[in-house]
Amino acid sequence: MDRIPLTKTGYQRLETELKKLKNKERPEVVQAIAEAREHGDLSENAEYHAAREKQSFIEGRILELEAVIGQAEVYDPSEMSGTTVKFGATVKLVDEDTEEEVTYQVVGEYEADLEAGRISVTAPIARALIGKQAGDNAEVHTPKGERYYEILEVSYQ
Repeated sequence: MDRIPLTKTGYQRLETELKKLKNKERPEVVQAIAEAREHGDLSENAEYHAAREKQSFIEGRILELEAVIGQAEVYDPSEMSGTTVKFGATVKLVDEDTEEEVTYQVVGEYEADLEAGRISVTAPIARALIGKQAGDNAEVHTPKGERYYEILEVSYQ
């Protein structure tokens, strides 16, 4: 069984989501189904069908989260150090074409969120950064063409 890398924070986020689904959303949707059943004919009851669909989503997400948490290999970036980019690193970059500075943390697939500055270790930009140090250049192959970045800073927080 393959282990799934997660940062400590990402692991905690997934555990929190799982608890919320099990303790809050699952009971709410069960209640909504019960209320919709009281309205009579289920074949034409939109509330019932919507609640059942939501229940299906919740149960699927619970199974997914339990599987990920069960296979998680948790890393705490604050206990890591070094000057090269690896899993858990926070990397400050400058786009060599636009001069725009960005900061990303390299995280596991299940905790990636580009808007929050967390990129998956499997993303093209992360793969191009792994093993490099501050001052190095990285060439990233994207669907829109090649992008070039200079690594300004590597830290572990």
